[in-house]
Amino acid sequence: MNSPAVELSIVLPCLNEELTVGICVAKAVGFLRKNNINGEVLVADNGSTDRSVEIATREGARVVHIDRKGYGSALRGGFEAAYGKYLIMADSDDSYDLVNLMPFLEKLREGYALVMGNRFKGGIKKGAMPWHHRYIGNPILSFIGKLFFRSPANDFHCGLRGFTKEAIRSMDLQTTGMELASEIVIKASILGMKTCEVPTTLSPDGRDRPPHLRSFRDGWRHLRFLLLYSPSWLFLYPGMLLILISGILSIFLFFGPVDIGFRYIDFHTFIGVGAIFYLGLNSLSFATITRVFAFQAGLLPYTPRFYSLFKYLNLEKGLLAGVLLILLGVVLLTQALALSYNFAQIGFDNSVRLVFGGSLALTSGAQIVFTSFVLSILGLKVWNTKTPQG
Repeated sequence: MNSPAVELSIVLPCLNEELTVGICVAKAVGFLRKNNINGEVLVADNGSTDRSVEIATREGARVVHIDRKGYGSALRGGFEAAYGKYLIMADSDDSYDLVNLMPFLEKLREGYALVMGNRFKGGIKKGAMPWHHRYIGNPILSFIGKLFFRSPANDFHCGLRGFTKEAIRSMDLQTTGMELASEIVIKASILGMKTCEVPTTLSPDGRDRPPHLRSFRDGWRHLRFLLLYSPSWLFLYPGMLLILISGILSIFLFFGPVDIGFRYIDFHTFIGVGAIFYLGLNSLSFATITRVFAFQAGLLPYTPRFYSLFKYLNLEKGLLAGVLLILLGVVLLTQALALSYNFAQIGFDNSVRLVFGGSLALTSGAQIVFTSFVLSILGLKVWNTKTPQG
């Protein structure tokens, strides 16, 4: 079996699935025989204490034992142990159609690196998917995935999908839980892999116990992973929006009340938008730091777009900008202190503008200084990086 002649490995993660794993293996083996495919059915057992291993072996599967717990761990172990040039993964609960896998294999033969199943196009049988998964969870997470990573997958979390062994190696998968489903699609998009989807069906699973999936817990883990893998959407875009809006308002409000048509806004609003400005500045700092760290740690396969700016913006220039803001803050606070004996004459609103404006400039300058040092500590050496690709 361990030869280049093995074209397809069908990988099934398993944890106490004695009622259904045999059915799944039999269907997968039947598919291989019917279509004269040189392949194997591999069950990645994650510590079953029932008869799952015995049944899977009897039905013709090769069983590998994965000690590290977790859905993602089981699949990663199965992928590593698989002999096939192409891999198709599915669950062991008899919910996926393992008889009609040719559309997946045909697309892989055509040169696609990742072939996603789409249950919404193929058909979801009655009772196969809870309503909140079908109409809320999956559509929302799929939309976020497409928005963040421009993936063509419309069913981001379909458990039936195919890929090349080479693609899986290139992805360097890291997650151990249900997030692996998202990680595969995200990394395929980041790496620019050729991806498509084919319709597939979903049936009610054949187990006599609740599924391992926990709706809120695993939904949150998927969403958290999407956000963590896209610091632009988590930090950069919100930070830019906050700074743009609050920065313009802060400048106008520093010099006096502003008439916005239906009312006047004054120093109370200035305090609020100033705080928002500082929040936006922190978001931009985090966006830069996380993106640099991700690239330096090898999590991102391409050079971040803004790297070209570091040819002109180095530690010293960052320190200079921060120090200038700090000095501006000190000047404003000093002026406020000098006028403190006469606040009644200059007006409370004007004194607040001086104090808060100075404090905002001071803290913003300090934030820029700290961010510049952190980037330097990360060992940013732009002249040794590759040419930006995206």
